[in-house]
Amino acid sequence: MLKVSDFDFDLPTDLIAQEPNKSKEQTKMLVFDDNCQMLDKQVIDLLNYISEGDVAVFNDAKVIKAKLRAKIKRNHSILDFNLDQQIKKERNSIIWQALCRPAKKVNEGDVLEIADDFQAQVKKKMDNGLIILHFSYETKDFFEKIDKYGSIPLPPYIKRDEQLESDLASYQTIYANNGVAVAAPTAGLHFSPNLMEKIKQKKAKIAFVTLNVGAGTFLPVKSDLIQDHTMHTESFSISQETADIINNAKKSGNKIIAIGTTSLRVLESVVDKNGSVRECVSDTKIFIYPPYDFKIVDILMTNFHLPKSTLFMLICAFIGTNQSHQLYKYAIEKKYRFYSYGDSTLLIRKAI
Repeated sequence: MLKVSDFDFDLPTDLIAQEPNKSKEQTKMLVFDDNCQMLDKQVIDLLNYISEGDVAVFNDAKVIKAKLRAKIKRNHSILDFNLDQQIKKERNSIIWQALCRPAKKVNEGDVLEIADDFQAQVKKKMDNGLIILHFSYETKDFFEKIDKYGSIPLPPYIKRDEQLESDLASYQTIYANNGVAVAAPTAGLHFSPNLMEKIKQKKAKIAFVTLNVGAGTFLPVKSDLIQDHTMHTESFSISQETADIINNAKKSGNKIIAIGTTSLRVLESVVDKNGSVRECVSDTKIFIYPPYDFKIVDILMTNFHLPKSTLFMLICAFIGTNQSHQLYKYAIEKKYRFYSYGDSTLLIRKAI
């Protein structure tokens, strides 16, 4: 049985990036190629691994201002919380799951006063700091108030007294267009308009999926054994157009390049045993760890992830556990920057 401790490694805290690189295209990118070589490259070098007819799949989820502060009406205590996943929306009503710390402050039935004209009621209190909130607003009004009173939900490992004004742009991909994500699909933060255009100039295809990244992506794995961990749920969609682009490329023998683990998780959630993907709007709690039979993705571009995290486990499934530990050891020795605002990796699966 696999233990969570099998995916641990020592990471110096000074390698946790606190601000993004000034140049997206010149950001460092550590390539792990299909010969198990580690190559020091830059993001712009991605173009050397993309050929005509290949498909780069991006997650176009848009990050909302999901970080909120409220006063509990019952006792006037201050509560900070992050919206996590939209559960349901109806006329004059919208329900969200949220993650709050400390959860012991709040009770079911509490009214949270975010502003004089913006309130929520706690409908349910669950484990791991999760609560269900009911907002009595039309969808349009709700998001206007979120935009007014909320702030960008930077990951907890970015330690700042105050957010930078630049975070509004830095923590959003340039192609963000759909959905209600509360964390950025960070591999996509490295892409500039110029790089997107150069991919098209190589006659490769660009396709989009949407996965609403939730705050649960930052929750630690608390179990000792991997199979005891309950994966968080995230909503996603993939269009028929995107499915057709990917399926046609696969039939032609071209590569599928997932930009980010979120894109990969969508594809692996909808692929069938024959390696075809389909149009779908659903939820996923897919948990990918070794051994895993990848059916669709040939190359994965992603950032460097936390020790003992589900994302590092995914990396281990993609290129092998020993290889992943060697890759991360090399990255640490070479001072690559980790996490959301950090550097990138390009992982190429060995053809079977």
